[in-house]
Amino acid sequence: MNIKKHDIPEELLSNLLANYKKPEDLIGDNGLLKHLTKLLVERALDTELTEHLGHQRHEAVANPSGNTRNGKSKKTLKGDFGALPIEVPRDRHGSFEPQIIPKHQTRRAGFDDKIISLYARGMTVREIQAHLEEMYGTEVSPSLISSVTDAVADEVKAWQSRPLDAIYPIVYLDCIHVKVREGAVRVKAVYLAIGISMTGEKEVLGLWLAQTEGAKFWLQVVTELRNRGAQDIFIACVDGLKGFPEAIEAVFPQTLVQLCIVHMVRQSLNYVSWKQRKQVAADLHRPFTM
Repeated sequence: MNIKKHDIPEELLSNLLANYKKPEDLIGDNGLLKHLTKLLVERALDTELTEHLGHQRHEAVANPSGNTRNGKSKKTLKGDFGALPIEVPRDRHGSFEPQIIPKHQTRRAGFDDKIISLYARGMTVREIQAHLEEMYGTEVSPSLISSVTDAVADEVKAWQSRPLDAIYPIVYLDCIHVKVREGAVRVKAVYLAIGISMTGEKEVLGLWLAQTEGAKFWLQVVTELRNRGAQDIFIACVDGLKGFPEAIEAVFPQTLVQLCIVHMVRQSLNYVSWKQRKQVAADLHRPFTM
C-alpha cells in the first residue's frame, strides 16, 4: 500500500509523537506544542534573514555588500513550554539582528498560546499577522511582518490540509483546554484527532477550535478527515458525548466506536459513593496498566 506523504517531515512527526499516550502529552515538556513552536519560530527566523539579505536561499546575492547565509547557531529558549533548543540562522557579515528572538535573549513567554491558536483554527492572514505582531512585541517593518506572515501561513495551511492515509486502525477524538490571549486571556477548547497508522505510528490528524462541542461539530471533523483521504477507521475512541457515535457512523459506517478508558472509569464512578471512589478508581485502572 502506498502511504501518502504530507508537508510535515516524517522525522518530526515521529519525534514529537514518540511518547504520546494521552491528549495531555501534547502540552507537556516533550509534547506536540513544543515542537510546533520550534517549527514556526525557526521558520520566522529564516524569513527574517531572507528579508535582511534581500534574496532567498540558493538565489543570487542581491545586496551590495555581498552578504550571504553562513550556517546556523544553537540557542535554548525558556518560556511556558520549558527549555526549547532552536537553530538561529547567521550571515557572513554578522549584521543580522533577529527580532522575534533578539541576540542574548533566551526567555519568551506566551508562545504556546499563540502557536496552538495558529494551528488550531483556519486563521486569516490578518489573524496570523496579529499573532506575529504580539510575538515580536516590538515595532517592525510592514514588509517583514508580511514576509513572515506569508511563510507561516503557508506552513499552517499545509499542515491543516495535508493528505491522510487511507486506513487508520485507531483514531482518538478528544479535547484539551488551553489559554489563548485575545485582548484578555481566555480558555479555549481545542479539539483534536490522533490517529494510529498501519505501521503503528501516532499522528496528529488535526486541531480545531469551536464555540461548543456537539455531535454536529464532530460530524464536520470526521467529514474533513474523509475528504482529506481517510477511507476507513477501524476503531474510534471517544468520550460519552450524546450523538457522537452516530456522527462517526454517518461518515464511517463500519467503524467500531469505543468509549475511552478515562471516560469509562469516570462513568463507572458515578455509581460509587464518594468515600469509596479513590479505591475503586485504583482498582479499575489496574487492568489497563498491567
